[in-house]
Amino acid sequence: QVQLVESGGGSVQAGGSLRLSCVPSISMYSDFYMGWFRQTPGREREGVAVVETRAGATYYADSAKGRFTISQDRAKNTLYLQMNSLKPEDTAMYFCAAGFSGVGSPLQAAAYKYWGQGTQVTVSS
Repeated sequence: QVQLVESGGGSVQAGGSLRLSCVPSISMYSDFYMGWFRQTPGREREGVAVVETRAGATYYADSAKGRFTISQDRAKNTLYLQMNSLKPEDTAMYFCAAGFSGVGSPLQAAAYKYWGQGTQVTVSS
């Protein structure tokens, strides 16, 4: 069982920034894809940003492009999501994911096996 521990959520005003961190219990290099997803009550979990941990390719939801950056620090075995120019509609519980099945889009939540407990991001107008 892979454990994922997220941190870095909080409350900010619109236009502000936050950086989320995710530390997996396994080496990031042993997985192929890791990513960030978010969910609000009553809605499906949606992909925000994903990185191929070995090749370095990144994938972003349209809503994240130009504002969010996913990155990895292999020395610290940590996945990050830098979120800039935050908007109230970015308010959600953010989850780190690993264990991509290889079926479907890397931005598809159903394709991941392991999940963190989530960290809340609240953006006020």
